[in-house]
Amino acid sequence: MKKVLFLIALFGFELFALNLDEVISQALEKNPSLESITQRIEANKYSQDISNQFANPVLSFSTDTLDASEKMHKQTLKVQQKIAFYGKRDSKLAISKAEQDILDTSLTRAKVNLVNEIKNQAYNIWELEQLLSIVAQYENLTKQNIELSESYTSTSQNQHMGIMSAQLSLTDLQIQRSTLKSKIYSAYTKLSYLASFEIDKIDLDISLESKMPSIESLKSGLVNNVDLKVKDKEIAKNQAMIKSAEVNNYPDINLVAGYSLRQNYDDYLTVGFGLSLPIYGTEDAKEEKQRTLILASQSQKKDVDFKVNSEFMSVYMQMKSEYEIYHIIHDEAMPQIEHMFELSNSSISTGGDFFKYIDILKQKLKLEQKIIASIANYNRANAKISALRGELK
Repeated sequence: MKKVLFLIALFGFELFALNLDEVISQALEKNPSLESITQRIEANKYSQDISNQFANPVLSFSTDTLDASEKMHKQTLKVQQKIAFYGKRDSKLAISKAEQDILDTSLTRAKVNLVNEIKNQAYNIWELEQLLSIVAQYENLTKQNIELSESYTSTSQNQHMGIMSAQLSLTDLQIQRSTLKSKIYSAYTKLSYLASFEIDKIDLDISLESKMPSIESLKSGLVNNVDLKVKDKEIAKNQAMIKSAEVNNYPDINLVAGYSLRQNYDDYLTVGFGLSLPIYGTEDAKEEKQRTLILASQSQKKDVDFKVNSEFMSVYMQMKSEYEIYHIIHDEAMPQIEHMFELSNSSISTGGDFFKYIDILKQKLKLEQKIIASIANYNRANAKISALRGELK
């Protein structure tokens, strides 16, 4: 019964190992840094409500020190309401909406960066686990061949040197295995931090595309780059602030109404209005300030655009290089080393030179490690290009 429960638990563990898409989906829902931006977006919605409201009215009461019998004696209740010039409240609302767009785009940028980091960490785990797997295979293979060589009743000096070399190689493989296990644990810890939930197993199988995608097909997606979109939203906000500065050159109206009470004489009502006079050039200076800032934002966008394109070209060439490295090793070097390995392996079974066999084994391991690295690096570069294209998958 215990064995059955153990098998159920084991298969259940494998069954519920998350794939990369599931990890990304849950991370986008749970990550605290994304939640903080979401809360700021919610808070900004109240700013929009505030910007579209009238200023609070001012209610005041006054009395004088004259005797109540005096005709000039009065007690006055006054209310004052500021009425913004036509378009001022709309201009403030436009600024708040532009700020909302910046926050929304910033949230998307944070999501894109998070997805890219999760992909990189997942590919790192895949690479480390693949390396651990082949190191374990070579470790077992080396042990078997040491035992085979030691089983010969007569061992030559060269054969003895080969066994010693194999034992040193075995020690190196054991060190690699221990190091890789430690790195895998650390990689899962970092992935768990990025995803904001515990992950100790991920179901991931990556490879190279059969054909390298063209630079044109990938570059066309840079129009969706989130850094460029943030700059567009910042420019839009500056434009809204310019319009607000322009309309602020027009005076606001203050409506005043008062009711005066007199003890021995008739009460009376007072009405009036006041104007704020923008005569000192403050509003003009603010308008010019915003026009200067929009020029600065436009220059920054050009700089970001240049940076994005430069980064894209650098990553694409790295991606292309990894694609070529993979095919050089896989299509050209591996068939040769496989043939050499087969010859050497058959020679060992008949008491051949074990030293040469170990040397070929080391070369084969290094080539397989480079193949794994090229696949992981290719996918990491592809993930970076996806991030530059503003993709969330």
